[in-house]
Amino acid sequence: MEKILVRGGSKLHGSVEISGMKNAALPVIMAAMLVPDECIIENLPAIDDVATSLEILRRMGADVTMLTKTSVKVNAKNFRPGESEFDLVKRIRASYYLLGAELGRFGRANVGYPGGCDFGSRPIDQHIKGFEALGAKVDVEGGYIIATTSSPLVGKKIHLDGIPSVGATVNIMLAAVMAQGTTTIENAAREPHIVDLANFLNTCGADISGAGTSTVRIRGVKQLHGCTYSIIPDMIEAGTYMIAAAAAGGSVTVTNLIPKHMEAVTAKLIEMGVGIEEGDDWIKVERTDKLKKVNVKTMPYPGFPTDVHPQMSVLLCLSEGVSFMTESVFDNRFRYIDELRRMGADVKVDGKTAIFEEIEGLSGAKVTAVDLRGGAAVIIAGLTAAGVTEVDNIQLIERGYDDIVQKLKDIGADISKKVTPEPEALPKAN
Repeated sequence: MEKILVRGGSKLHGSVEISGMKNAALPVIMAAMLVPDECIIENLPAIDDVATSLEILRRMGADVTMLTKTSVKVNAKNFRPGESEFDLVKRIRASYYLLGAELGRFGRANVGYPGGCDFGSRPIDQHIKGFEALGAKVDVEGGYIIATTSSPLVGKKIHLDGIPSVGATVNIMLAAVMAQGTTTIENAAREPHIVDLANFLNTCGADISGAGTSTVRIRGVKQLHGCTYSIIPDMIEAGTYMIAAAAAGGSVTVTNLIPKHMEAVTAKLIEMGVGIEEGDDWIKVERTDKLKKVNVKTMPYPGFPTDVHPQMSVLLCLSEGVSFMTESVFDNRFRYIDELRRMGADVKVDGKTAIFEEIEGLSGAKVTAVDLRGGAAVIIAGLTAAGVTEVDNIQLIERGYDDIVQKLKDIGADISKKVTPEPEALPKAN
């Protein structure tokens, strides 16, 4: 068993380089299954979710070769649809992109229900709606999602209901890229990783326009070809280190990012009194004074990202007066609050809003990473806390952060990993 130990009180100084975006890398990896040719994908984050995705494809017949720690060559010529292993699929949410890829290339798909972090109900009804509009029949049987067709998929106009779904937008794009005619997705998600996926597919010969707007058009092509493609920087990782610098104090330059992607986070940090300086591909974060109170509401891009919500809440714990965090994307994102309370946070949760009262400071404690971003939040809290914070369940953190311990250590954090023996089983009663 591995744990992360954080001794608080050290200010952060220096620079930290951002890795490729997890939420862009996973759809692109799955999209490579549409291509019966060689694709080289560069700037991948060295994280568990990427390793799991590549292993899923390898076991389905794809030729997967790591060229470097952050680049891979994938050839899906001999890819076998419908053979994903349930135990691997259930580890990550992004495994459901196999549905769109298998359906788009082979006209059939069979994938186990996906896993990932538990944020309450995250139905795939909009994915199914899109597949059915294109002409597929979809059933859920015994924990598997099965899509079949009796004739080629045909492009249609598809309107996504409610909050724009990133997953549904991605899956419909994958399924429609070689469908007959034109598919139009209305109320599409606008996140940067939607744009990155479209750019990858277009580099492979697809005809997709409008990515990054609420209307995406996919004109079907007969086939795709291989390419070399580099994943965009991870805006969520960048936001995590920006917030870490604001929480611990000091001066940190976050490099290899796209400042426009960070605008919602940057605006809130400035509102709290944090110093921000921007360059073409870097942002410098400085904090010397007390943080000002602020209200935050998560929204689909370009609003404040839900995946930065738990990290931002650490700053709300440390700010003057009363601050509010409202979660409008997921139903159950506040489970990390109990961990912050163990460290002395004064937080009340009322429905989808958490109310943060001013405190003197946080104290080190034994806490758990309840999910990926909640795990990042308790590490940031540990940077500011008096004493030592011990974080367990860190495999959830390593699903999405490329060497977070070393990156924080390099900018002055007192942080390390500790290996502890597995607890012995209790003796059985006679």
